[in-house]
Amino acid sequence: MSRNYKTNTTDSGSFFSRFLTIIEKTGNALPHPATLFAIFAGLIILISGITSLFNLEVIHPGTGETIRPVNLMTVHGLHMIITNMVTNFTGFAPLGVVLVAMLGIGIAESTGLIGTALRLLVLSAPAKILTFVIVLAGILSNTASEVGYVLLVPLSAIIFLAMGRHPIAGMAAAFAGVSGGYSANLLLGTIDPLLAGLSQEAAQIIDPDYMVNPAANYYFMFASTFFIAAAGTWVTEKIVVPRLGKYTGDAKPEKINKLTKPEKKGLKYALISFLILSALMLWGTIPVNGFLRDSQTGSLLHSPFMDGIVSIIFITAAIAGIAYGMGSGSIKNDSDVMKGMGKSMETLGIYIVLVFFAAQFVAYFKWTNIGLIFAVEGANLLQASGLGTIPLLVGFIFLTAIINLVMGSASAKWTIMAPVFIPMFMLLGFSPELTQVVYRIGDSVTNIISPMMSYFALIVAFMQKYQKDAGIGTVIATMLPYSFAFLIIWTIMLVLWLMIGLPIGPDAPLDYVAEIVGK
Repeated sequence: MSRNYKTNTTDSGSFFSRFLTIIEKTGNALPHPATLFAIFAGLIILISGITSLFNLEVIHPGTGETIRPVNLMTVHGLHMIITNMVTNFTGFAPLGVVLVAMLGIGIAESTGLIGTALRLLVLSAPAKILTFVIVLAGILSNTASEVGYVLLVPLSAIIFLAMGRHPIAGMAAAFAGVSGGYSANLLLGTIDPLLAGLSQEAAQIIDPDYMVNPAANYYFMFASTFFIAAAGTWVTEKIVVPRLGKYTGDAKPEKINKLTKPEKKGLKYALISFLILSALMLWGTIPVNGFLRDSQTGSLLHSPFMDGIVSIIFITAAIAGIAYGMGSGSIKNDSDVMKGMGKSMETLGIYIVLVFFAAQFVAYFKWTNIGLIFAVEGANLLQASGLGTIPLLVGFIFLTAIINLVMGSASAKWTIMAPVFIPMFMLLGFSPELTQVVYRIGDSVTNIISPMMSYFALIVAFMQKYQKDAGIGTVIATMLPYSFAFLIIWTIMLVLWLMIGLPIGPDAPLDYVAEIVGK
């Protein structure tokens, strides 16, 4: 008898089904994220007018000055809005870094470098560690944005089926790495400068000179990679595979093509270029007088290397992509390179629209002092509650994980949450970098069970190839064990990290100490 499971998403009597229905309906009822930010910007203007009518004031913890709400519903407020609209947008920290990083990633993706490298990684893996390699490849694919969703997830199903295993198990393993492991990686990706830019904007509500570098969470991310890959492998083999049983569907195994000679040649060229670039970066960073260190102090933490991480991502991806294209023949001339860069910009069209409204929202939030007042009052409330460091941060993980169920975009959520929680936690003594890494944990663990995640519908479609009646409930039922495992592993890891007191990244302390003027 077949053990191939089926999830009935229309069973209205099931508590789980009702829960999924509520999540789906709530998420579908939300406006587009760009519209949300436009609404929030309007609400900030309205709230600034209302709060200015009351005698609200707090003492700035950094300067000691009295902070009151600033009313934007005035002639002066109108002038600020219309004269700063363009600079709010162009000066928004995450915009430039994402555009520059994606230009380089676009070359590597359009030439075929990323797809070929992922294929090689999975095809070269011994059968005994194939599941681990698939989960790990999913995590690493986050460096190149969405390529893991569109390439690795369906490829993993094909590989599992070819090996006589259930294809949905392979798909689940890849999806767990790509989406559930979104905040783990051995390399920096486009999400790192994006979130760091938002965190910096929020931190400057308290400390105008505070800087958050894109590698701020790198140590924690690097260590997380191995734990999350191991946890994903365990869940796949011990829970998902036994539950799915033997595949009895109609899909037939497909032939997995090995790398062609041009592809191998392209990878060789890309590897050589990468090694040369790596050697140059080591030459510039390891010696105390390296040319990528600070020329005055010799510091590496505060240096052109750390400040130029986004540029390094662009240069590395672009040169490796061009080298692959020349070797494989996928690049015929310079126009092919420019087309690849242009194609990457096409995919960011809606993101640029979202950023325009998000930038106005963040600017208004700063101008009105509402965020600062809320942060100070919220910090006082949390201090009075008597909750310790661990309960506060674990609670923030759970809050983020729940919000993620109805709002899938990591950057959209952080644009809303960062201006509130980063100043609040700074006043409690937590660094913006720590708050960001805690947010990333909560944002990652429920990605794979959130119907609002942008690629969720694509995963449902992939699953329907192997199970005709697969739906939202099928995906969530399959991926829920991964969410629980990742949540437990990451929470324990965070607690131990805090107990040991390790930095979470270069120039990224756990604590924040405000300097009081005149103290």
